[in-house]
Amino acid sequence: MTYEKIITLHVGGVHASAEPTVIKTLLGSCIAVCLWDPRARIGGMNHFMLPEGGGDGSLEDATRFGVHAMDRLIGEMLKLGAEPRRFAVKVFGGASVLALKGATSVPQANVEFVRTFLAREGFHLAAKSVGGTYPRQVHFFTESGKALVRRVIGPQVEAALLAQEQRRRQRPPFGDVTLF
Repeated sequence: MTYEKIITLHVGGVHASAEPTVIKTLLGSCIAVCLWDPRARIGGMNHFMLPEGGGDGSLEDATRFGVHAMDRLIGEMLKLGAEPRRFAVKVFGGASVLALKGATSVPQANVEFVRTFLAREGFHLAAKSVGGTYPRQVHFFTESGKALVRRVIGPQVEAALLAQEQRRRQRPPFGDVTLF
């Protein structure tokens, strides 16, 4: 099958679709959760950076945090007609790819958050590829629930992830301030 619709998710991204779509992302310490309803053939994915955080910024900022990204993904799936009791869940990411002080606790916290969230909601974990030291490239096919995962090895990816993390640490966590 040829997929005409291809969506790329970045940090804070959430997308669900009832039409054949490929959702792709690149993960380091972040997590992507894929939900699929096999009967309705509806699938979706999120990409979050940290387990919990403030929700006082924009919706895009809020979904950088797992608790908000999961709620939004489930909501998007429900709007399309998916049934949570049928969800098959696939989880990816949570790698310790950055050589930054304290960086190893972020991926561990992300993985633990997802494990706890899924258990609390009673969702079935169909597959996972978490931890390690290499980034992952994920392609999720919403019609079949199939996920292709490739570990990305190379200095260019590590440098790009490090630069992304350093930019994230330099900007304010939410929104802009307007003085008048």
